[in-house]
Amino acid sequence: MTTVARLVLGGVLIAAGALKIGNPADSVVAVKAYQLLPESIAVTVGYALPILEIVVGVLLVVGLLTRAAAVIAGLLMFAFVFGIAWAWANGLRIDCGCFGGGGQLGKGQEPTYLLDILRDSGLVLLGAWAARFPPGRYALDGALGLGGDTGEVGEDDS
Repeated sequence: MTTVARLVLGGVLIAAGALKIGNPADSVVAVKAYQLLPESIAVTVGYALPILEIVVGVLLVVGLLTRAAAVIAGLLMFAFVFGIAWAWANGLRIDCGCFGGGGQLGKGQEPTYLLDILRDSGLVLLGAWAARFPPGRYALDGALGLGGDTGEVGEDDS
């Protein structure tokens, strides 16, 4: 189960980061649209977020520093849930920018806040699972003796 949690969460982060990294200005627009951070911090977060998502995603997929990467991923997902809930509660009409794009919605477009919150909440749970249990099979942590799990058959791979 932990292997599946790592791969799903890592894959989502890699996809999200990869879709943003080619046009970081859109990522900045998406972060600013939430109106949660001061301008200078929003710009920094907008540029750094795609890189962070890709790095953490790769760590999860290969199973290196799995627990730390899972904690960071879970906190990122929790921050996204909070941001989306904030936007919804404050009547903002924005695209979450989760997989590129972002910013104000066009005329006739409706926000998908509930679906975004449910998806990201599920990803928070995957992050918590991957942080709590050994990294599972096919993880570099096990091969390198870093996670308390050697990845051998018969051990608790939860």
